[in-house]
Amino acid sequence: MPRPWRLTRQAEASLVEIARWTHETFGPRQAAAYEDDLIARCIAISAGTAMSQDCRRLIDPDLPEDLRFARAGQHFVVFVEDAEQVIIIDFLHARSDLPRRLAALGEPKPDRDH
Repeated sequence: MPRPWRLTRQAEASLVEIARWTHETFGPRQAAAYEDDLIARCIAISAGTAMSQDCRRLIDPDLPEDLRFARAGQHFVVFVEDAEQVIIIDFLHARSDLPRRLAALGEPKPDRDH
């Protein structure tokens, strides 16, 4: 059974921006389909069925040890999890500067919701 999951404010903002850009670039049908794919990946993460990797091992050993990511289309879903819930931290495009963006996500922020 999937655990509850939620988006941080940053993840919500990124999801809205991804939908806006996809809508403007590829149209409403593709925007809806891609958003559905991203949400489906979040559900799979919460169910424990999505393949994910430790950000420290792959990107930077100095990142927080609980920071993980899973691929979804052209984006990485960055998240942390515990026994009770999954928190989606952000959606990062595969072409972004991942080490820099992940390092910024690993820094404590007052609005990070956890």
